[in-house]
Amino acid sequence: MAVNTFWYGCNMTRHGEIIRLSQHILEAVGVEAAPVGGPGACCGSPKESAPRIAEGMADRTMEKFAASGTPRVITWCPSCHANLDDFMGQTKEQNFDSQHLCEAIHEQRDRLAPLLTQRVAARVFVDRHVGFQGRVPVNDIIPDLLGIIPGVSVVDHPYRAPSYMCFGLASVPGALADVQRTTLAAMRETGADTLVTIFHSCHREMIGLERGHGIRVVNWVHLLAEGMGLPYEDEYKAWRNAEDPLAAIGAERVAAAGETAVRKLVEPELSRPRLI
Repeated sequence: MAVNTFWYGCNMTRHGEIIRLSQHILEAVGVEAAPVGGPGACCGSPKESAPRIAEGMADRTMEKFAASGTPRVITWCPSCHANLDDFMGQTKEQNFDSQHLCEAIHEQRDRLAPLLTQRVAARVFVDRHVGFQGRVPVNDIIPDLLGIIPGVSVVDHPYRAPSYMCFGLASVPGALADVQRTTLAAMRETGADTLVTIFHSCHREMIGLERGHGIRVVNWVHLLAEGMGLPYEDEYKAWRNAEDPLAAIGAERVAAAGETAVRKLVEPELSRPRLI
């Protein structure tokens, strides 16, 4: 039995490299954790239009955790983390502790520091939101971790975006565009050249800013990996910023996935207009 469970949730298809790097970093700092995720490990949602379906999804995931005997579940997705606190334990007993990924790594920062052997020249602005900070102090923990990386300086700025991550703003007309404009203005004020995202939803929304704005956009896990010398490729960012997303994916991979499905389900997202 693994000491912990690394629960990466069900929304992992776009950012598999972040999940793999997270697992690698946990192992490197001595945190043994068995990865669990995919459709069979969904958190459900109290906002699901069919509450009984949401309850069933959440119950199955809780049963899986209970059967494993894990004493601690390390979360990645903020929605999963919040639903675990607020929703999932209402019908199933929670017999384990929970902790966000950044907390688990931060606890081992003394073991992490010697592994950060590669200099990363970056003046970093962290994409911080107000909504999740009350659950996990990510706005403090993640800048502290990034500051350990040789060559990285984290700029200080009072701006905090609304909601718990960018996904929460998607249904509010103009909100995401306003956040992006304000973020770019704050980066100019502080001389930052690198925007670091905390959550996967924010990463999806912010990577398009690399085109035309003279900045680099990476996730905080990416930056830790660079400091450790771990190779990775952010393919979703490459596809989203490509002039021809399907060409960037490659004909062979498109054919393997099914061209009709890719054109219907993938291409529209990759080709959607940028907000600013």
